[in-house]
Amino acid sequence: MAVIESTETKKRIDWKSPWTMFWVALLVRVLYITITRSYRFHTFNDHFEFGWEMGRISRALAIGRGYADPFVSNTGPTAWNPPLYPLILAAVFKIFGVYTKLSGWAILCVNSVFSAATVPAVYEIAKRCYAKERNGASIAQWSGWLWALYPAAMQYAVRWVWEMTLTTMLFAWVLVIALRMRGVGDDRERNTLPYWLLFGLVWAGVALSNPSPLLMLPICGLWIVFGAKNKAAAIRGAVLGSIVFWACLMPWIVRNWHVFHTFIPIRGNLGAELYAGNGPGSEGFPWGGTLPIIDGANRIAVYREMGEVRYVKMQGDKAKAYIRAHREHFLKISLKRFYFYWVGVPHSDERQAAAEYLREINYSLLSFAALLGLWLSWRRRIPASGLFAWAFLLLPISYYFVTPGARFRHPLEPLITVFCVFLFQAAEKSWRVRWVSR
Repeated sequence: MAVIESTETKKRIDWKSPWTMFWVALLVRVLYITITRSYRFHTFNDHFEFGWEMGRISRALAIGRGYADPFVSNTGPTAWNPPLYPLILAAVFKIFGVYTKLSGWAILCVNSVFSAATVPAVYEIAKRCYAKERNGASIAQWSGWLWALYPAAMQYAVRWVWEMTLTTMLFAWVLVIALRMRGVGDDRERNTLPYWLLFGLVWAGVALSNPSPLLMLPICGLWIVFGAKNKAAAIRGAVLGSIVFWACLMPWIVRNWHVFHTFIPIRGNLGAELYAGNGPGSEGFPWGGTLPIIDGANRIAVYREMGEVRYVKMQGDKAKAYIRAHREHFLKISLKRFYFYWVGVPHSDERQAAAEYLREINYSLLSFAALLGLWLSWRRRIPASGLFAWAFLLLPISYYFVTPGARFRHPLEPLITVFCVFLFQAAEKSWRVRWVSR
């Protein structure tokens, strides 16, 4: 009888396990994709909404045209987007067909794997940072389940063919690696060569997915080195990790040099984005594209004739000249973009004002709650709160000056989840203390 009870106990699902959370998160996302048919994208302008520029590049890769054609066919080689996600999408196109419904389902399921794989990272970040708090285990469990099931956390996995879920997963796990190397949560410092090599490898993945979080790389590395007991070993490891990082980027850099005869480390579209966000008619909103998506349009013709590098440089020079001539306008719309990043970007096509207000309240509440949770963590000297403060400071910077967008906050949202849970757990604890004292 005891043996039977023991066997039944072992078979019970451990709902506190981060890997249970992972499987539930993945199942929920795949079911949503399948039931709602979110994999059925509009066919307008030859399926452009199926991955936008990345979809076009992936199509070119899949049909043998190389890394090219980010807007329309036959515009030539490109470095408009980093290569990691387009290569993944191109593999999906190769297996399941270009712009097919099956490819749509498959790539959204891949996104869902990335999103679900972020759950254990969220759990571990919370568990390590709040290990010495009385309710540390509860904070970790609530953080993991919130990421697993909260609709806002899964929206980019189940509806968007873009790199957000990949970048977010990689950035969350590189923070976990940093916490392990520093010994946060268990006092077992892992200042070892394998961890430094892994650190460089994952950061290279971040760079080749979306380079914006790279501003955190030196901060993260220095945080580990300065906190190491054996600083000489940490410095040696950091050097070797840097070699791995650049070794991963080098094939892409060499390709760009060979194709464009200029140094493009990761992506080459900044000038065009800068002009689109700050040129004549700019108001700080993300509406409108850097280039028209209709073949035969004047700007597409100029882009095709000049080539991407010369076109982007021309647009960048025009943007800088316009900013110099309209400094107050640039400052005004940059402040507006700062507001949009944290409070919410309005939808140009939102027909129901009530729905728009609710969306903005939800978005801004998470931002403010997370910032308060970060501040409270810093006040209580929670480990790594200073490192995470740098993330909140640095990750949004490029978007303040170029273009806003709710999706650009996604790499920060694992930390936002943890700090929101901590804030409300702390508030609940404080309320209970006051209630009992009465």
